Amino acid sequence: MLTGKKIVLGVSGGIAAYKMANVASMLVKLNADVHVIMTENAENFITPHTFEVLTKNKCYTDTFDRDVDDAVHVPHISLGTGADLILIAPATANIIGKIANGIADDMLSTSVLPARCPVLLAPSMNVYMLENPIVQDNIEKLKRFGYEIIESDTGYLACGYEGKGKLPKEETLVNSILMEVGMEHDLAGKKVLVTAGATMEAIDPVRFITNHSTGKMGYAIARVAALRGASVTLVSGASKVEPPFGVEVVNVKSAEDMYNAVIERAGNQDIIIKAAAVADYTPKDVATEKVKKKDEDMSIPLKRTKDILKTLGEIKKDGQFICGFSMETENMLENSRAKLAKKNADMICANSLRKEGAGFGTDTNIVTIITKDNEIELPIMSKEEAASRILDEIIK
Repeated sequence: MLTGKKIVLGVSGGIAAYKMANVASMLVKLNADVHVIMTENAENFITPHTFEVLTKNKCYTDTFDRDVDDAVHVPHISLGTGADLILIAPATANIIGKIANGIADDMLSTSVLPARCPVLLAPSMNVYMLENPIVQDNIEKLKRFGYEIIESDTGYLACGYEGKGKLPKEETLVNSILMEVGMEHDLAGKKVLVTAGATMEAIDPVRFITNHSTGKMGYAIARVAALRGASVTLVSGASKVEPPFGVEVVNVKSAEDMYNAVIERAGNQDIIIKAAAVADYTPKDVATEKVKKKDEDMSIPLKRTKDILKTLGEIKKDGQFICGFSMETENMLENSRAKLAKKNADMICANSLRKEGAGFGTDTNIVTIITKDNEIELPIMSKEEAASRILDEIIK
């Protein structure tokens, strides 16, 4: 996702500087062109050579340092103005104070001032330093000027104190970069609600009825929508997938829980994508105690659950887009097109359990996008690629 993107990492003098080697490596694996600027104090924790080996680019530490074969560009200007994004991590109280007050007295601070790209700072320091009102005022000043602050984690600090001030995990830092420049923000300003995962219908306090859904498809849609700038709410049943970064997650268990969570939020959404595997039936009566085994057979009376997609179609507001999913074992197109009309949806994404590479638990999918006037059969692809194609069609 970062092919062609120039990412500048600013590393200042905190113990967490060692984490930035992994961040640089992760960004390179995403095809980013990574350049590192270190403060003099940062060299006490990690060497410039480490970053040069990882990024295959010169690591700058001196404002007056320059490439031998490039006498035209002034590095602290060209790095700042040529970057697609700058991340300063760890951001010490010192570098925060300098940038907030326009001080440019080293390579890092002089590179940030001329920047015209998003600048992210991840504060990392002793909890009491972070809580100092001067530091907090500088952080608030940076926010007002349009800089983005990545909140510090809370935990055991290198200085021996417990509290806020830890540099977030490397994955969080990389995800913060991806949220800014990973994809075009063609969904900026849109609210998107996605459902995912399997519902669980209780029989008694021990047993329940469910299905094979892992939530991978819905989670992929939520992640890609967030990367494309949307404000995303993910209503999730049981899932085996880590929640996507930058997404509000609402955890539910039963079909009734999911119905209530979705309908409660539906009125505020621009796009609703129903990718969850919701039970069509639930036990009519739920035992308050564990049902004991007996010699004879047992039957469980079932009742119909509320139809979330049908209700959404009935209450759909002007301009709202409703997309459902259809998992079939036979007559996929006919059944899915009937569902599109019956539920008053704008789109149905259909797939068949009979096709290898599609269905539950896989990292790939084979989706046919069905609208009133069109059918688009996608080839086998990753679920994130399928999510992007689905969102492309919704935007159209």
